[in-house]
Amino acid sequence: MIIEAHDITKEYGDQRVLDGVSLAVEEGEVLGIIGPSGSGKSTFLRILDLIEAPTSGELSLFGEDVLSMQNRWLEIRRRMGMLFQKPIVFNASVYDNVAMGMRYRSENRAEIDRRVQETLEAVGLSRYIKSSARDLSGGEQQRVALSRVIVTEPEILFLDEPTANLDPASTATIEEMVLRLNRERGTTIVVNTHDMLQGQRLSQRVGVMIAGDIMQVGKPKEVFNNPANLQIARFVGVDNILSGRVASAEPGGLTVIEVQGNRLEVAEPPPDGKGRAVKVVFRGEDVTIGVGETATTSARNVFSGSITGIESTAPFVGVTVDCGFPVTALVTARSADSMDLEAGKEVWVSFKASALHLIAEEQDGGDER
Repeated sequence: MIIEAHDITKEYGDQRVLDGVSLAVEEGEVLGIIGPSGSGKSTFLRILDLIEAPTSGELSLFGEDVLSMQNRWLEIRRRMGMLFQKPIVFNASVYDNVAMGMRYRSENRAEIDRRVQETLEAVGLSRYIKSSARDLSGGEQQRVALSRVIVTEPEILFLDEPTANLDPASTATIEEMVLRLNRERGTTIVVNTHDMLQGQRLSQRVGVMIAGDIMQVGKPKEVFNNPANLQIARFVGVDNILSGRVASAEPGGLTVIEVQGNRLEVAEPPPDGKGRAVKVVFRGEDVTIGVGETATTSARNVFSGSITGIESTAPFVGVTVDCGFPVTALVTARSADSMDLEAGKEVWVSFKASALHLIAEEQDGGDER
């Protein structure tokens, strides 16, 4: 592992910002840390980049116990780079901004010229090489700041909300540059973001940080479809969270859950035994909705009901159906129009047993802090 953090805590006076964070990152990996604002993501990244020390815990970078060798932090930091949320540009030309890190490393003039020009070409800013960096737009300034970091060819790149408040075009440019660095140079990248879609686009794995701790790490699909607790389920936007009890555990790993007098089939074993209180969670995009006669389907869960609410979140529409318990389906706006969906209309919904995930009641981490 190129990064290994174990039981990292950070306190500022009486305030504990990080509460026993552990994380391992493989060399050449892109790992996203997602979580709500104020969850400690930026503080954790600053510790990984050796900008500040933790209150307690263990940290290994490049296979070395770095907390025991603070006299070498500058040397180690030169193998890494960090891009902050707010672009930092100096009152100088774009060229001088990008060249700054290489000059600190005493690179020769010809090498600086070559790498600065190549980097600015890659981010689409070569025509501004002689312009004042402070005259550029916010998105362009962030590209200058990214160029200043990557021109030094760091082995590890930390990104702290790198596209917050940027326009879609600038965001796409920065994301493409990040992925190219990983693909072509094998750069290890750790990116903080509250943008869950960005976390999925960029990351091979994601870690969910809530209230100062990383509560789950896994592939994006695993985390978004099988959250470890209700705090994570709520953060990643799970549309359906139902309270129920385990009625039976069937052969082949199928579990029957009783929800308000209805029986739902779930394709995973129960957290514990029969009668156990659980939450059933599943995403709205895994729910099929239809009108008229119920279609033939392989889904084990099919229910009839009436629409109680419609919420437009273009280009999708959230349709809530009362089936004796509430179910929200996420459909395209075009599909909603073609089915003439409206409040009070009788419809049917279906969802596969494999789309449902069970969380034991005590795994609800409580209210988010």
